[in-house]
Amino acid sequence: MNKQSAIRTELPGPKARAILARDAEVVSPSYPRDYPFVMSHGRGVEVWDVDGNRFLDFTAGIAVCSTGHSHPVVVQAIKDAANEFLHISPDFHHERQVALGEKINALAPMGEPVLSFFCQSGTEAVEGSLKLARYVSGRSRFIGFLGGFHGRTMGSLAFTASKYTQQQGFSGTMPGVTHVPYPNPYHPLFAGEDQGRAVLDYIENVLFTSNVPPSEVAAILIEPIQCEGGYIVPPDGFLPGLRELCDRHGILLIFDEVQTGVGRSGKMFACQHWDVKPDIMTLAKGLGSGMPIGLVVAKKTIMKQWKPGAHANTYGGNPVCCAAALATLDLVEREYTANAAQVGAYFMERLRDLQSRHSVIGEIRGKGLLIGMELVSDRASRKPCQGSCHAVRKQAFLRGLLLLSCGRSTVRFMPPLTVSNAEVDEAIDLLEAAFVDARAQ
Repeated sequence: MNKQSAIRTELPGPKARAILARDAEVVSPSYPRDYPFVMSHGRGVEVWDVDGNRFLDFTAGIAVCSTGHSHPVVVQAIKDAANEFLHISPDFHHERQVALGEKINALAPMGEPVLSFFCQSGTEAVEGSLKLARYVSGRSRFIGFLGGFHGRTMGSLAFTASKYTQQQGFSGTMPGVTHVPYPNPYHPLFAGEDQGRAVLDYIENVLFTSNVPPSEVAAILIEPIQCEGGYIVPPDGFLPGLRELCDRHGILLIFDEVQTGVGRSGKMFACQHWDVKPDIMTLAKGLGSGMPIGLVVAKKTIMKQWKPGAHANTYGGNPVCCAAALATLDLVEREYTANAAQVGAYFMERLRDLQSRHSVIGEIRGKGLLIGMELVSDRASRKPCQGSCHAVRKQAFLRGLLLLSCGRSTVRFMPPLTVSNAEVDEAIDLLEAAFVDARAQ
């Protein structure tokens, strides 16, 4: 298709406007909708709205559609499972749930046998990880990180600290959570070049000596790459140092890989970039290619301590969702993790070339197809420019490119792991035009 003919109507078009009007009457206004895209269907990286306008989707449903929209292998797996049965409660057993547990164990995220608890979402996986940590440790405190996002239910919300709007009006979340800075080399909070070492020193020599007894800390919860906070890649020594700190004080280490996991970073799990193994891991988003599924994965020595009834749910291990996850993991392991690494490196090169022509682009960072482009008022001050971030995303939408933001002024790129170099080239052309349009506003 000719790129210039991808958008055929004004945006939103007449059919989209009609649905938006209906939506306003019956759907909660709490959803943070950035622009009026009303989807009709999608294939791979391409999506179409109800008026026939074609877009490149570089959001993948917030990194959910890992194998692209409606991958035929995943769709067939869903159909096959749905033809057999749609639900059986976790009071009983079924083969696909066992097979998915076996698959996760074979991927060896901890380098030793693991058990999995099945749920429906990332926030539920985080809640389960917190309950497990308290249960096995007998401790009540936790440490989280400023800028982190872990969900919006009351336990996970206690850790979420990427925007105050997520906390506003909901005071009284789970007690016992202390936040520390996430090491951000582009916006350093501490003196010295090694922000990772500085954060570790702060935890050990300030927090643990003046405010939080380490003997009372059940776990530290962290994203290996901070996502909602700005797609921030930590310094290389930070996660190994955090693992060492946890081991020294008998603290469990929980990696939230809800957005970073399942091949998105160019490795199956983002923590593998630093060869650091957590005690507990949370998975969701890209695991089911769009079907609602989450997992709490823990070392077998830890999760086997749960007694029957200690934690359960109604829909965990849904057979259709397990089928989608099994098909997804097979595709990601065989093909798409490598594609994320290769195309991600190419994408970063193209973005840095774009950066050379637009001074508003302060930094390009990321791993695989987990890429952030921070926009700044000027490169010397590195002051975030929210206005430019909003304008570029809006103009990209009008051109036919779907994008989301994170942090204070970072455009994030998280296309399906199936994306090609050619689709990256098309996205760069649309993005270049969006920068020109935004500057003209």
